Amino acid sequence: MIIWAVANQKGGVGKTTTTVTLGGLLAQRGKRVLLVDTDPHASLSYYFGIDSEELSSSVYDVFLSGDSLTKDKVLDCLCPTKLDSLFILPATMALATLDRQMGTKGGMGLVLRKALLSIQDEFDYVLIDCPPVLGVLMVNALAACSRILVPVQTEFLALKGLDRMMHTLVIMEKSQNKKFNYTIVPTMFDKRTKAALDAYKKLRTSYGKSVWSSVIPVDTRFRDASQAQTPPSVFAPRSRGVFAYNSLLNYIQSLEPSL
Repeated sequence: MIIWAVANQKGGVGKTTTTVTLGGLLAQRGKRVLLVDTDPHASLSYYFGIDSEELSSSVYDVFLSGDSLTKDKVLDCLCPTKLDSLFILPATMALATLDRQMGTKGGMGLVLRKALLSIQDEFDYVLIDCPPVLGVLMVNALAACSRILVPVQTEFLALKGLDRMMHTLVIMEKSQNKKFNYTIVPTMFDKRTKAALDAYKKLRTSYGKSVWSSVIPVDTRFRDASQAQTPPSVFAPRSRGVFAYNSLLNYIQSLEPSL
C-alpha cells in the first residue's frame, strides 16, 4: 500500500482538488483507493456529499479508539463513493478538539499510521487530505506517508505559505528522524498573468528539482465537478486540468516502487 499526504500550511491552494482528482484517476486505473479526510472543515467529505455531522463514525473515532483500534473498526468508518474502488474515511468538526484532548499523550503521532497498516491488504493507495495547520492531525499524516505532495498556488502569498511548510518538514525530520520525500505541485496556474509566471519562476529557482516540472492550470471544470460531487476525471475526463493531473500522477508513480 502506497500512502501520499497532500499538505500545505496555507488554505485554498488546491489540496482537496489534488486529492480527489488523483484518487479518481487511480480508481479508474483499477487501483483500490482510500481518501482520508483529516481536515476539521471536512471539505473532502462534503465534496462527495457526505455530511460529516450526521455520520455515526469517522476518522475522529479512529483517534479515540486508542489501543482498542481494530481493522473492523477502521473499515466501519469508511464511506463508499460513486466509483466502486474509491472509498472515503471522512472527517468531522470534532477533529478540531484533538490537539486539546490528546496532543500531549504519548504515541498520538502514529495513530493514523497504525490504522492504515491494519487495512493495508484492502487498498493499493491512500491519499490523505491534510488540514492547513501544524498539529496532531498533520503530524499523523506526515508520519504515515511515503511521499508528501505540496500543492502551491502560483501567486506570491502562497509562496510564503510554502516557506512555512518547508520549515515544518525540517522540524519534523529532526523530531522523527525520518527523511521526507516531497513533490511541490504548482497549481491554479494562469499563463496569461505575469504574477503567475513570476511565481512559477521563483518556485523553480528556490526549490529546483523538488518542483514538478509542469503545472496544474486554472480550470473551471474542477468547480463544476465538485458541484456534481464527482471526481473531475469522471466528470470532465478530457479537460485540461485532468490532463495535467494525469501527467502528475504518471510522474509521481515513476518515483514510487511498483505494487
